[in-house]
Amino acid sequence: MELRQLAVVVAVAEEGGFTAAAHRLRTVQSTVSTVVRALERDLGTPLFHRTTHRVELTPAGEAFLPAARAALEAAARARAAVTPVSGQVRLGVCPGLLADWHRVLATLRHVHPGLAVEVRQVAACNGPGAVAESTVDVVLTIAENCGPELLESAAFTPLPGEELVLATAPGGSPSAPADLSELSLVDFPAGWAIREAVDRAFPGRRLSLEVDDLAVAAGLLRAGLAACVLPSSAAARFPDLTVRRFDRPPAWQLGAVHRADVSPAVAAFLAQLG
Repeated sequence: MELRQLAVVVAVAEEGGFTAAAHRLRTVQSTVSTVVRALERDLGTPLFHRTTHRVELTPAGEAFLPAARAALEAAARARAAVTPVSGQVRLGVCPGLLADWHRVLATLRHVHPGLAVEVRQVAACNGPGAVAESTVDVVLTIAENCGPELLESAAFTPLPGEELVLATAPGGSPSAPADLSELSLVDFPAGWAIREAVDRAFPGRRLSLEVDDLAVAAGLLRAGLAACVLPSSAAARFPDLTVRRFDRPPAWQLGAVHRADVSPAVAAFLAQLG
């Protein structure tokens, strides 16, 4: 099994046909058909249902497609990790990630000085859509906004997972209460990634203060005016605060949404996320 075969299968699945896939891959339809038939013969099972109007994945194809995408991405990232590239990456960042993604950009500039990155804000609910519409090449967002129905023509590369914690004024218990409804809480604006994650995890909490700056939130916490649910990495930026952990900590899973057939420039960016 070759990477080229995997790329052809992914293209046919995403484009919905052999002719469209050939156009995308800059080859001819007969070559695409030959590659797919050869792979199906090697696997011992058909990957596509062929009709006069549409090409659809078989159950075996549905199972094969995610693995093919993952293999292509891994190969691209391996090449990008050792080969300097140039070009441009249009990076979309959802507001409220509270992540140090600027450190990734700094490393990227050092490793790939010829690679330019254009950064723009993308609504937290529209990460996969922005990639599908080619508004951006990559979007940093949360996994909850990337369900299977939204990733029909895109892929999701997860970042190392972490948990949400309760940050409070210095001192106090290291354990967070399961019910936050009695606490005064600092929250972030609607539409921010962290706000969406906390809304899902604690739907019954009471919003007391809303700010759009992490440092301002930390100041309110130091003054003992409220508590705040944060990713553990964000809370760690303020070592004087008390970090209280939940018995069942909600997950905070960030990742990158991108097309499965990534360019060398995008692969170089993804290689720095791991």
